[in-house]
Amino acid sequence: MKLVFFTLSLSKCDIRTFMFRQAQHDKKDKYMLNRIDEISGIGLHLDLVLRKVQDAYLQKFKELEIDLTIEQWVILYRIYQLGENVSQSDIVKSNFRNRATTSRVIGGLERKGWISKTRFDGDLKRFKLQLTSKGKAVIAAIEPHANLLRKQAIKGLDNEEFETFLKVLDQIWENYHT
Repeated sequence: MKLVFFTLSLSKCDIRTFMFRQAQHDKKDKYMLNRIDEISGIGLHLDLVLRKVQDAYLQKFKELEIDLTIEQWVILYRIYQLGENVSQSDIVKSNFRNRATTSRVIGGLERKGWISKTRFDGDLKRFKLQLTSKGKAVIAAIEPHANLLRKQAIKGLDNEEFETFLKVLDQIWENYHT
């Protein structure tokens, strides 16, 4: 009989602990939801920051007198990063853009003479993308400025804050991904 009483007491204690934790969690959720309302939503806030970053890059492209969009820069730089044997499908997989968008941007880069698009030897299905000398010149002109813009983005953040920032973004991604 004593054992049953102890088990019931423990259960009540567990229930109280659970209810306390749930109340704390609800309080935390309420605070965060209020903050989301204050900043007009997470998506809007992320979009405003993203636009600010993109505007800085576009301004730099303009100053350098290089006719380039953000999408073109991302894909051109990705081709540069991945090296000589990069395929169009590699670019699609590595930059979270769909095939149609990637194909359109690659076509624009090809028309500008910044990349060449050929078939891989013995593989008629995949396109091989390579920087031309003009494309390499664009990379060489922009890369030092892009590095400065990247440094500007993290100015005033220490390593821990930056890692927390990445963790929060990853968690938001996971919250919508699953």
